[in-house]
Amino acid sequence: MPEISRFYGIIIAMYYSEHNPPHFHVRYNDYRATINIQTGEMEGKLPRRVINLVYEWLDLRKEELLANWANIENGKTLVEIQPLD
Repeated sequence: MPEISRFYGIIIAMYYSEHNPPHFHVRYNDYRATINIQTGEMEGKLPRRVINLVYEWLDLRKEELLANWANIENGKTLVEIQPLD
């Protein structure tokens, strides 16, 4: 799973050969979740503090995430995305 960002122990990744809707994967310790880039809908489970950090990052990086999704669809390399400061 190609990692595209990492901050505060949170790992953000995207898979090639993915399905719509555009989304990314979050790992934090033993927790796992998938988050829809456009709606923010989450499947899986994360601690509340981690959810808040990931949504803050999503708000800042939505355009870059959608550009990476387009890269996946076009067979291009994923671009690393700036972590949350």
